[in-house]
Order: sequence, then structure tokens, then C-alpha cells
Amino acid sequence: MKTVSTKPNMIEKKWYVIDADGQTLGRLATKVSALLIGKHKTYFGSNLDCGDNVIVINTKGIKVTGKKLEDKTYYTYSGYQGGLKSRSLQELNDVNPTKALEIAVKGMLPKNKMGKTMLLKLHLYADSEHKHEAQKPEVLK
Repeated sequence: MKTVSTKPNMIEKKWYVIDADGQTLGRLATKVSALLIGKHKTYFGSNLDCGDNVIVINTKGIKVTGKKLEDKTYYTYSGYQGGLKSRSLQELNDVNPTKALEIAVKGMLPKNKMGKTMLLKLHLYADSEHKHEAQKPEVLK
């Protein structure tokens, strides 16, 4: 029996829609990152981008457990002295409801050029409307 290595022309890209309303942040991020990487496919190879495009709607309704809304802190640093800024998860959700999921998924992707291209295939929307109907996405539960 021969081992077949995956070629770029063998890869099939699909579009998926995930409704994030009522789902937990970390568990949703692991599902999304696995779809973006392509680990659910039989011909997965770590040297190729086998992942699919993922649309996540209703990110305003993402839940977290415990007191993470007040206690979890996100930091940004400008590189200058005194340039460290911090925000709680509640403040981050008030400003941009899609940012927390984007940060969580980005942390689960590879830290190289391929990880950056995988992140470009993630489309996040705070409401239930999205503009990718032409791609005929499949609904995932």
C-alpha cells in the first residue's frame, strides 16, 4: 500500500456558518480553529493550508463561565514607555464584540505565515447578518 501525500490541487475548500449565540468562548474557539487549520479532513497535512472558510455570526451572545467578564484582562503594548493598556473582557465586548473570539482563535493557530493566512479565512459578525450568501455556506451546529 502506498502513502499518498496531499497536493494543493487535491484540497477542497468549503464555507461554514456557526451561530455563536449561547456558546462558550473557549469551546467555540477550538472548533473554529480546527476548521481553519483543516484537522477535520482525512487528507490533512501540516505543511499545506487544508482549512475551510468559517463565518461566525451572533458573537454578541458568546458566554464565559465564572467571573471572567470582570477578571479576564487583555493587554496591548505600543512599544513606548507607558504604552501598556489593559481592558477587561466586558470592556472589550462593549467596544468590539468580535475581538475576544478573534484573539482566542488567533492564539490557537500556528505562529507563522500560514497561520496569518488561516486567520484571513475567519469572518466574524456581531449580528445574525453576513454578506457571504453567494458562497452557499453550510450551517454547523
